[in-house]
Amino acid sequence: MAGAGAGGGDQAAGDKAAGDQRLARRLRAVPTLLTDRFRRVRAGAGLAAQAGLAAGLSWWAADSLLHVAQPVFAPISAVVALAASVGQRLRRTVELVLGVAVGILVGDLLISLVGVGAWQLGAIVALAVLVAAFVGRSPALVVQAGATAVLIGTLTPTMPNLEAPRVVDALIGGGATLLVTAVLLPLNPLRIINRAAGPALTLLADQLDRTADALRGRDVEAAIAARDRLRDNKGEMGAFGEAAQGAREAATLSPVYWTARQGPLGRYANSVEPVDRAMRNSGTLIRRAVTLLADGERIPDAMPAAVSGLAEAARRLRREFARGVAEPTRCREAALRAVAEAGRAYRAGVDFSGAVVVAQVRTAASDLLVATDVDQDEANRLVRSAFGPLDRAARPDPPA
Repeated sequence: MAGAGAGGGDQAAGDKAAGDQRLARRLRAVPTLLTDRFRRVRAGAGLAAQAGLAAGLSWWAADSLLHVAQPVFAPISAVVALAASVGQRLRRTVELVLGVAVGILVGDLLISLVGVGAWQLGAIVALAVLVAAFVGRSPALVVQAGATAVLIGTLTPTMPNLEAPRVVDALIGGGATLLVTAVLLPLNPLRIINRAAGPALTLLADQLDRTADALRGRDVEAAIAARDRLRDNKGEMGAFGEAAQGAREAATLSPVYWTARQGPLGRYANSVEPVDRAMRNSGTLIRRAVTLLADGERIPDAMPAAVSGLAEAARRLRREFARGVAEPTRCREAALRAVAEAGRAYRAGVDFSGAVVVAQVRTAASDLLVATDVDQDEANRLVRSAFGPLDRAARPDPPA
C-alpha cells in the first residue's frame, strides 16, 4: 500500500510539474501574443478610421441632405463596400448597386404576380439569386440581390415605396466609401504594397538560404523542409497580388497619388507576376536540390553560393521596395552575382540535377531582374553575360 501511495504521489508530482511547465510556456508566449495583437490593431487602424468616417458620412448625407426615411442601409452599404479587399472597392460599389437593382426588380415583379407570404418570399429570393448569378459571378452581387429581395418581400406590406430609398442608400453608401478612400482619407498605396510584398519576398529569400545551407551540409531533410515551405506560398502571393491591385486602384482614384503611378509604385505593382515566376522557378530549383542530395551528386562550392546570392537578391528587392527607391540596382547586382556563381559551378562540373539547379538560378534571377522593371530581353542578355561561357572546359585564369 505504501508503495502504491508513493507511486501515486510521484505521478501527482509529475502531473504538477508538467502543468507548471505548460503554464510557464503560456506565460512566456504572452508578450509575443500581445505584440502580434497590437501589430494587427496598428495595421487595421487605417481601415477602422475609413469605416467610421464612411459610415458617419453616408448617414449624414442620407438623413440630413436627402432626407431618406430610416437610412440604415446607407452606412451598411458603406461598410460592406469598404470591407471588400483593397483593390476591389470600386467594383464592390458597382456590385452593391447592381445587386440591389436585381433584388428590387425581381421582388416587385413576383409580388405583383403572386403576392406576399412565406412561399412567395422563398420564390422571390431564389429567383433573385438566380438572376444575379446570370448577371455576374461575384458573391457580393448575389448576396446583395438576395438580401434586397428579402427586404422587399418582407417589408413591402408594412413599408410601401421601399425601392427608391434602398437604391439611394446603396448609392450613398458606395459613394461615401469611394470618397473616403480616394479623397478624404486615402491609404498610401506604397505602404499597402510594401506590407504585402515583404512576407512574399522574405519567404522566397529564407527558403533559398535554407537550401544553400542544405547543399553545403548535404542535408536532404533541410532541403525537403525548404521545398515544402516554399510550395505553401499561396497566402503570401495572394496578399501580394491583392495589394498590388489595391495600390493601382488607390493611385487611380486618389488625386493625391496620381503622380505616383509612373514612379516606384507602378514598377512595384507590376512586379507581382515576375515575383510569382521567381517563386515557382525557385521551387523547381529546390526540388532538384533535394534530388541532387538524395542521389549524392557533386556540389561545387559555387553552387550553394549561387543559391545564397539568389536569396540575397530577393532580400535586396524587399528592402528597395520598402524604401521606394527609383532604381532597385542592388537587387539587380545581387541577382547577377548569383548568376556568375552559377556559371562557375557549371564549369567546375555538375551532374544532371546540378545542371537543373544552375539553370533555375539563371531563370529565377532573370525573373527578379524583370521585377525591378528590366525588360525581359535585356534581363536575358544580362544573365547570359554574367553566366559566362557555356564550355565546361573553360576555366578562369589562375591568379598571378
